[in-house]
Amino acid sequence: MNSLKYQVDNYRIIGEDFYEKGLFGKALEFYKKGYNYPEGKTDIELLLKMALLYDELGEYSLAEEKFREILRFAEDERAYYGIAITYDNRERYEEAVQYYEKAIEINPLYERAYFFLAGAYDVLGKKERAIYYYNKVIEINSNDFWSYTNLSSIYEEIGIYDKALEMVNQALEIDCRNYMALFNKAVIMGKLKNEEEAIRLYYLSLSYNDKYPYTYLNLFIIYKNRNNYSEALEVISDGITKNPDEGFLYYNRACFFVGLGNLVNAFKDLETAVKIYPEFRKYIEQDEELIPLKKLDCYSKLFIKY
Repeated sequence: MNSLKYQVDNYRIIGEDFYEKGLFGKALEFYKKGYNYPEGKTDIELLLKMALLYDELGEYSLAEEKFREILRFAEDERAYYGIAITYDNRERYEEAVQYYEKAIEINPLYERAYFFLAGAYDVLGKKERAIYYYNKVIEINSNDFWSYTNLSSIYEEIGIYDKALEMVNQALEIDCRNYMALFNKAVIMGKLKNEEEAIRLYYLSLSYNDKYPYTYLNLFIIYKNRNNYSEALEVISDGITKNPDEGFLYYNRACFFVGLGNLVNAFKDLETAVKIYPEFRKYIEQDEELIPLKKLDCYSKLFIKY
């Protein structure tokens, strides 16, 4: 073996060991040592390791640069997929789509490329394309939990509840304890007017993840709409305890307190919500539920820049 190639391989292996230990700075240090050799600049596996590490570090431009260096030497589907991921991470979904599709051209069984291509189309609002590509993932891997789960969300979003229920049930056959699938099924059951089952599923979801804020919000809305105010207040307060940095929970409890005539606590919650997410100020003035707060002397404090 070429001695310089051996040295490059050695640096890459040492870098991989540091990477596995979570010591990314040291890993990058050794990858760069290998890259400094002429042989390193043409070593696809080393370039791939460097690109993936840059991506993990959030250095997406540097990651893209290394993926593109690979493409100078080979039409490697991993490099096209990697470039797509860097665009995805930068929310440049139209560009990401092109590179996912290129990866799939080279490898028609590239399961993860299909999966993230579906996700990009979903974000772009192209639901039919997203459905098509999630189904492609399932063709390759019939046990892909997240493809079924994401399909259920899309079908629920576009109002095809029978398909949404079918997909989420498939997901739950794979993992019956996943809080997100249980949450999705609860949402679907609510849309199908089966509130009791929705409530049961929301609480089951919480038993597996008691920090997901939207579960508390949705339960709160159900109880509020039923005029079950004690349960509504208990649920959203529990949600705030578990998620003290989620401003929308405070905002919703503030509106609830206003409805109960408890303006002091409503103001406190709204003040906290604005501190967490100052953009709420845009909605406060337009929110008819909050009109009673305007008579408070301290109301103007909500619009002071913290």
